[in-house]
Amino acid sequence: MPRPLSFREIEAFRAVMQAGTTTAAAQLLHTTQPSVSRLLAQMQAGAGLKLFDMHKGRLRPTPEALELFATVQQHFVGLERIERDLQGLRLSGAGTLRIGCTPALGLSVLPAVVHSFVLQHPSTPISLQTLGTSHLREGLQLGQFDLVVSTMAIDAPDLSASVLHRSQAVCVMHPDHALAQREQLHVSDLADQLLLTLNADDNIFLQLQQTMQRHGVQARSTIETTYSSTICCLAAEGTGIGVVNPYVASKFAAELAIRPLLPQCAVDIALALPLHRAPSARADVFVQLLQQHLQTF
Repeated sequence: MPRPLSFREIEAFRAVMQAGTTTAAAQLLHTTQPSVSRLLAQMQAGAGLKLFDMHKGRLRPTPEALELFATVQQHFVGLERIERDLQGLRLSGAGTLRIGCTPALGLSVLPAVVHSFVLQHPSTPISLQTLGTSHLREGLQLGQFDLVVSTMAIDAPDLSASVLHRSQAVCVMHPDHALAQREQLHVSDLADQLLLTLNADDNIFLQLQQTMQRHGVQARSTIETTYSSTICCLAAEGTGIGVVNPYVASKFAAELAIRPLLPQCAVDIALALPLHRAPSARADVFVQLLQQHLQTF
């Protein structure tokens, strides 16, 4: 009576069809020729079909064997694809590593971390998108990012957020600026200066504004802009004095005088991940590299 075929029988049949002889098939399967012959005999009995005959001492497939082989090949192509995908997952993780970050971190911190990651996982595609915090939060919630790194808090019930690093805002100015002679600046030193500031919704701006109000400090004038890098460029031209995060400031160290500011304005680097799915192995590696890099600041 016909019966379901075992995987070993099908595997032996495929190897014989590919190699042409049971001896060559045994080499493909890393087994013995008698073992392959036995599996073929069992398969023909189980299938209730004649799959081979002998012609001048060689196996010759029947039309039924040729038709069955076409079906078997389709099955094994799927298995081989699964194995290739598994190999890719073991080496690089699943698909593209999608990272969202604020522009300041995209300019300062993330390039070095991405470089370190690529050295370890050269085959992993990476998407690095710089956006405002609200867009980063929305993108993470919609599944557009695997992780988000920001200089402002990203809070939402469906997100896991943590602070990876804390530093302090710094003053940046042209090296010839009168205040550049000091080792550190107090907020009172900003009185009557042309102040380069971030937009009113930025965390550094809000802290600076509150501190200046507490100390009764009034700037002579202000230039408000979106990016810390723009402040650094304006300061390098000698336009005024700015207060920015130390990460971006470090990228302009050759052009600027960079000084600590008192009282301190805290600058956090926050990591946000989705709660509804576990991070991939590649995302874990990226976060580890990010933490290592932040230790250098």
